[in-house]
Amino acid sequence: MSGLSYSVARTPIGSLFLISDEQIIVGAGFSSINALRQRLSDVDKVRPLHKSSELSWLTEMVAAYFDGDVGIFDRAGLKVRQPGSEFSQRAWRAIRKVRAGTMMSYAQLAEQAGSPAAVRAAGSACGRNVIAPLIPCHRIIRSDGTLGNYGYGAEKKSWLLRHEGAID
Repeated sequence: MSGLSYSVARTPIGSLFLISDEQIIVGAGFSSINALRQRLSDVDKVRPLHKSSELSWLTEMVAAYFDGDVGIFDRAGLKVRQPGSEFSQRAWRAIRKVRAGTMMSYAQLAEQAGSPAAVRAAGSACGRNVIAPLIPCHRIIRSDGTLGNYGYGAEKKSWLLRHEGAID
């Protein structure tokens, strides 16, 4: 069984851990490498994991985002893979279409994912997103305009949205 590669990008809001299967991103998050690994698919979480400089292309992209190129993930056409239901997969594809500097409500996300009544499922898909902030679930907010939850804390969500110019 081939292994996965990981790297750590230092950011203004903490370390961003990145896991890939060659050029396919399977994990990104602000927790820890072990916590992130536990959220991978059953197959990926048991694969050997090694720190690699081969992810410099991705850590450089993360650095560019935090240096102000907030649309870099939107333009990059990143290849991603994460476990989830058919609805979650549709929701994550819809989230990737929400551009930096803009936001979408959970209700709008449910509609974009093809199930307008599935607002709670849209929120759950955001919560299960294991490739944040590259799949930018931080751009999904409540219908009343409040930010709502974020797996890495409201402070990080708010910081990311301010960084992208979506909020003051």
